[in-house]
Amino acid sequence: MQGSHQQSQQHDVIIVGGGMVGAALAARLGNAGKSVGLIEQGDAPAPPEGDYDLRISSLNARSLAFINASGTQLPEERSCPFRHIDVANQDGTGHSLFSAADSDMDDFGVFVENRTLQYALWQRLADLPGVTCYTQCAPISTLASGDMRLVELDNGKTLSAPLVVGADGARSTLRELAGISVTHYDYHQRAMIINVETELPQQDVSWQVFTPTGPIAMLPLPGQRASLVWYDSDDATKAREQLDDDALKAAIEEAFPKRLGKLTRVVARASFPIKRQHAKRYIGKRLALIGDAAHVVHPLAGQGLNIGLHDADTLAELIIHGRDPGDHINLHRFEVQRRLANQAMIAATDSFHHLFTGARPMRQLGDLSLHIAERIPFAKRIMMQQANGLNPFKRR
Repeated sequence: MQGSHQQSQQHDVIIVGGGMVGAALAARLGNAGKSVGLIEQGDAPAPPEGDYDLRISSLNARSLAFINASGTQLPEERSCPFRHIDVANQDGTGHSLFSAADSDMDDFGVFVENRTLQYALWQRLADLPGVTCYTQCAPISTLASGDMRLVELDNGKTLSAPLVVGADGARSTLRELAGISVTHYDYHQRAMIINVETELPQQDVSWQVFTPTGPIAMLPLPGQRASLVWYDSDDATKAREQLDDDALKAAIEEAFPKRLGKLTRVVARASFPIKRQHAKRYIGKRLALIGDAAHVVHPLAGQGLNIGLHDADTLAELIIHGRDPGDHINLHRFEVQRRLANQAMIAATDSFHHLFTGARPMRQLGDLSLHIAERIPFAKRIMMQQANGLNPFKRR
């Protein structure tokens, strides 16, 4: 590796990947007075405009608190709070309604476009003097040397820091350079995302209906707009993608519950395969992985971004309150805490997938679980507070 401590630009922390998770960690650390180098392969994000983007995520209570702690403000006009989650099976024999008020919460969180969140974070980064953004570049090598880790970029620059964080997605370059392997699982399903406009306002409630071929879900957007998620087999989804807007609208109105209402417009659609991925370790010498670089989970619970932000939150606290950002003991604590939490989420989403899309006896067990959850308020409260990254047993 070329470069040395003298030739490199030094920071307290280097973050590879300027997406939502990487930018959020950079903003939180920068807001705490740390020197941060953020490496992004692309350009700084452009301001969102026009129709809503297909990539929508939910931010739960812990994630919102983490975003707020960085000083980042989300634009209210392009985000939608939700206070109820409705989960049911196709024939209605299993059903459970979760309300934020029942869990001692004002709301469960907000749905927001990925690009809106990323842009808001980068706007905050521009106001933080300790954060330097290196755009249109990527790491080509990395080496831990003494109390620092060096990162060589493809633009000829070399950066160094006591800790380098990989937040560069499922195909993480930093993870590969560090020699960390992953395990894979293919669900042999595909999710179709469809943005629509409806005759009815869709705010306040998010719902999901489990069918034998996979769940269908409605994520509310501001006004009379919604993001629909339709899980099915690869072949069925690819065939559906070939439909024109009128035919797709008719198919949605036939398959989705009547509560969605009539559609006035199909705005956009896309699909992606459903796979799971988990890094065999989250840490190396003066190195940590967060977000999709560390784990990709089944999206049916909408927790992928949240657990990535929880990774960043845990790591940020250890960095801010520790003397050495790359201290092995701190990194070990990070891995233990986050791997345990993430494995629990992977197990939960896998269980839901197999319960509701498996053989009939499994689906009946899934229906029973919804039936029981609806009748035990304490269990519902625990489930929702845990899903929001909160301690359900903490006195409030």
